[in-house]
Amino acid sequence: MTMQVSVITTSSLGDRSYLATDGRIAVVVDPQRDIDRVLYLAGAAGVRITHVVETHLHNDYVSGGLDLARLTGARYLVAAADEVGFDRVPVGDGDVIEVSETLRLRAVATPGHTFHHLSYVLDEATGAGWTPAGVFTGGSLLFGTTGRTDLLGAEHAHELAQRQHTSAKRLADLLPDGAQVWPTHGFGSFCSASQADAPDSTIGREKEANPVFRLAATEFVTETLAGLDAYPAYYAHMGVANSAGPAPVDLTPVARADATQLRDRIAAGEWVVDLRHRKAYAVSHLAGTVSLGLDGPMSTWLGWLIDWGTPVTLLAETPEQVADAQRELVRIGIDRPAAQATGTPGQWADKPAELRELAVADFPALAAAQAGNAPAGLPAPQVVLDVRLGNEWRDGHVEGAVHVPLPELRRRMADIPGGAVWVHCGSGYRAALAASLLANVGRDVVLINDLFDHAEAAGVRLDRSA
Repeated sequence: MTMQVSVITTSSLGDRSYLATDGRIAVVVDPQRDIDRVLYLAGAAGVRITHVVETHLHNDYVSGGLDLARLTGARYLVAAADEVGFDRVPVGDGDVIEVSETLRLRAVATPGHTFHHLSYVLDEATGAGWTPAGVFTGGSLLFGTTGRTDLLGAEHAHELAQRQHTSAKRLADLLPDGAQVWPTHGFGSFCSASQADAPDSTIGREKEANPVFRLAATEFVTETLAGLDAYPAYYAHMGVANSAGPAPVDLTPVARADATQLRDRIAAGEWVVDLRHRKAYAVSHLAGTVSLGLDGPMSTWLGWLIDWGTPVTLLAETPEQVADAQRELVRIGIDRPAAQATGTPGQWADKPAELRELAVADFPALAAAQAGNAPAGLPAPQVVLDVRLGNEWRDGHVEGAVHVPLPELRRRMADIPGGAVWVHCGSGYRAALAASLLANVGRDVVLINDLFDHAEAAGVRLDRSA
């Protein structure tokens, strides 16, 4: 069997892990914490995992590498320069790891995303000798962009951006144009300096399309730093967990909560999260809950906004949806929800008075309301609240809108003028979370559940002066 590289996608976090095999032996690169997916893939292929590799100590998720190595007996490769609290095989620039008779890895120092970042060239034995098939680039060279350089502190961002440029050039010089590029980040991950949509790539394609190869070092540093926006607050906990050595996960069901217990948890200031789609949430929900549907990056926004360590209770229509949410949460270090409940809002409340509705509109309705013709049943907007991030706002926003990025909303409620608030984001997902938080502090709120790209065509005046 020829070499095969399988992709394990974690779309909710914008990451990929990899399993590379010669048909008998396998190496796993940058595994997520829920390693049962990796074990299933290896079992289905009938291969034995002998090496688990980390390109860097991750900032956006808790790694499953240590646990996977424990369970399989694989060698666990981590950069020798990284200080960790567990046994591992220390790896450095130039090291060659013989995976099997037909596969090997070559470690290449590619600092930039972190100081000790390593990429791994995957060589395949051929009749002409060892041939590079591709390179696992982690958070270094991504599809159409590179990994962000400010996650270790703003004071290091400039230096790391310079190193990121050098690292990309090194990979391009080291590898042929046909070599595959297999990054970990860059598919919606906040670890990416910018976003590019591509299913796969090669060194040759990146040379043509990636700004890191088009720009001189000084220009690259300037553009990279200027384009960086906020990143999730929970990132502060990921590197700590990964350097200490993450514990195995427990994905067994958590205790059920009845209506009284749910009310008590809400009253205590805990987070009770409604995982249903925002449309269902708007029709009826338990007062005091927050809307974070499983149809979007639930764990990212929950981890970003919550006070770390606050108990979380999950509400969903089915046990399977709760299980999906548990899986997403362990990836960012929220190991065990406090409780869960399934069914309908009527089953989560002791009495009908504990249920709420959420007013919903779209951008045509906003345009009509701004012209003095608010649709029946909706309050006229005293405030249009934009909860998108800074770069989105600067690209264009509703004329006269108030901008409070979603990550800042909880601490900046007092900055939002009084009166009815119509809240929007780019699609409606983040706005639903914002609307639920606003409603929970007694604000009269309308969720604009619509794509921002529709706003101008609907007659909403935009300000593009930035």
